[in-house]
Amino acid sequence: MQNQPVLYGGQAVIEGVMIRGRSRAALAVRRPDGSIIRRSIPLESWANSQLRKIVMLRGVLILLETLLVGMKSLTISANEAAIAENPDEEQPLSSVAMASLLGVSLLLGIVIFFLIPVFISRIVENAGANNFGANMVEGLIRLVLFVGYVWVIGKMNDIKRVFGYHGAEHMVVHAYEAREPLTIESVRRFPAAHPRCGTSFLMTVVIVSIILFMFFPRDPFWFLLASRIVLVPIIAGISYEFIRFAGTHQDNVWIRVFNSPNLLLQDLTTRKPDDGMVEVAITAIDYAIALDDGRAVPNDDSSTLSTEPYMPGTADPDPPDTSPGF
Repeated sequence: MQNQPVLYGGQAVIEGVMIRGRSRAALAVRRPDGSIIRRSIPLESWANSQLRKIVMLRGVLILLETLLVGMKSLTISANEAAIAENPDEEQPLSSVAMASLLGVSLLLGIVIFFLIPVFISRIVENAGANNFGANMVEGLIRLVLFVGYVWVIGKMNDIKRVFGYHGAEHMVVHAYEAREPLTIESVRRFPAAHPRCGTSFLMTVVIVSIILFMFFPRDPFWFLLASRIVLVPIIAGISYEFIRFAGTHQDNVWIRVFNSPNLLLQDLTTRKPDDGMVEVAITAIDYAIALDDGRAVPNDDSSTLSTEPYMPGTADPDPPDTSPGF
């Protein structure tokens, strides 16, 4: 038996929550009729091989797997809403369509948050700013774009509900890590922000990119553009290692100081959940733990809640750390 504790984490989806376990992700979604369905999603074998033990590389693998599993979870949750309106018209995304959508999303992210700041900062550089000043302006532009993007989407009504489920996901993870009962009353005592959050990871990516790019020259221009693309995996690897370390060293004062911007950003990406949202989040983590303990059968089709509730102390206290920790 290994000594590493399990680090459950997941994400909010449309009217639901996904929690990643050791070998499968557990998804709970509330249908319009009020029932809660559960699905299990197989994890990617390439992201859970021996390569996962390699520092830096594992951050890139986990990021890609998280995006893939997250897209599958979003597709399922969207299909559940479609089933309620048109029961005979469920059309899940194919593997090719999902891979294409993921590729386009990654490309847009690199263009918007990495390349656009380069072109804008080039104007400042041409006006006489030195490398340090231009790189600083580039980093500030990247930070403003990211925070602005999060703020804008948070104003959308549908996203506000997703952010409510995001808060519920964090609260149930807090309760599990504190070994408290997974009940609505118990979960409500915990905050909606969590240091091991996907939003924190993205904010850390922005901060690490600002620091790292400060040491790179801006000429020739092709090198400037290439460095912003080639270094993305390295930045992701560094950011993941910090988030992983911060999540297990929350008592360290310097970690809390450096991680404070991440927690502040979560004020924009989380909302206080209602009891129904908390119930869905509890269902998701219950299902994830039951799958890990062998108390539930993996189910890739919709089903209603059927396994016995999880109580603290029934899970393996020392399972391997295979979750993304987001």
